[in-house]
Amino acid sequence: MGFIWSLIIGGIIGWLAGLIMGRDVPGGIIGNIIAGFIGAWLGSLLLGGWGPVIGGFYFIPALIGAIALVFILSLILKGKKHTA
Repeated sequence: MGFIWSLIIGGIIGWLAGLIMGRDVPGGIIGNIIAGFIGAWLGSLLLGGWGPVIGGFYFIPALIGAIALVFILSLILKGKKHTA
């Protein structure tokens, strides 16, 4: 049950990051989950572990990391659209 909870929280973190940035995470629900997991890893790597822990994630660093990831992905995808 812990793994399912982590998937749900990862998806919510990725979804929130997309809402805050005003951009969709590519891949829909799966993209949100991936952005949440990678964002959690990136956020804790850069910011450490602090804030409330929800579903095994330090929520604030995970959200900041997911926002950064959505921003970077949107820049990359925007650049690919202009070159194609």
